[in-house]
Amino acid sequence: MLGRRILTALVLLPAAFAALFLLPNGGWAFAAGAVMAIGANEWARLAKWSPAARFGFVGAVVVSMGLLFQLPRDSAIPSWVLAAATAFWITIVLPWLRGRWRIDNDWRMALTGWWVLVPAWFATVLLQVEPARLLALMAVVWIADTSAYFAGRKFGRRKLAPEISPGKSWEGVIGALVGVAIYYAAMHALRPDVLPHLPFAGGLAFFVVLTALSVVGDLFESWMKRVAGVKDSGTLLPGHGGILDRVD
Repeated sequence: MLGRRILTALVLLPAAFAALFLLPNGGWAFAAGAVMAIGANEWARLAKWSPAARFGFVGAVVVSMGLLFQLPRDSAIPSWVLAAATAFWITIVLPWLRGRWRIDNDWRMALTGWWVLVPAWFATVLLQVEPARLLALMAVVWIADTSAYFAGRKFGRRKLAPEISPGKSWEGVIGALVGVAIYYAAMHALRPDVLPHLPFAGGLAFFVVLTALSVVGDLFESWMKRVAGVKDSGTLLPGHGGILDRVD
């Protein structure tokens, strides 16, 4: 499994870097939108919808992305979309995981999927005008995930959320925080221009919050898969699963 994960990453990372740094913003929006459309189809499969309902949901996600991309960047709507999505992750998802809520309504499932996918895509589109900064922020999640994986395998004893994702441990979370702290210190010393304009302690706190949210996102997707009774959201990426398993 580890070998397949590494091989897949070696193929995906150069493609992602090329798209991030070489594509114009419209090209990036299209490429990232295609990825999110696949993720929308995986979400619809988790919901166990019919082919027609899956097609409708994917279409709604694609149309929404197209409409958002056409909006003036200084209009109020982009800010409201991102603020609502941030509020969802900060105020709703943790109680959701604690209570292990299950969605028994198709419209709620569709709305949740929309909030999970579309604002995340839109945020990357807005940030891609400064590709180095977007890469630095995405690397927080990659480093946290990788550090948690190896720390959990080596030291994992205390389960983080066994009812949701039995393989995750508190030691893995600590490993993620340590890995991101080292990464932040290195970035602050070598490329402070690509980091948020904060003092060292403030920037470190910001990266810690991003790391915590990445763990929450991982757990949320794990819970949705558990409710659906599947191990992975898809099979597109050998060793990783589906698109949702990589962007969670």
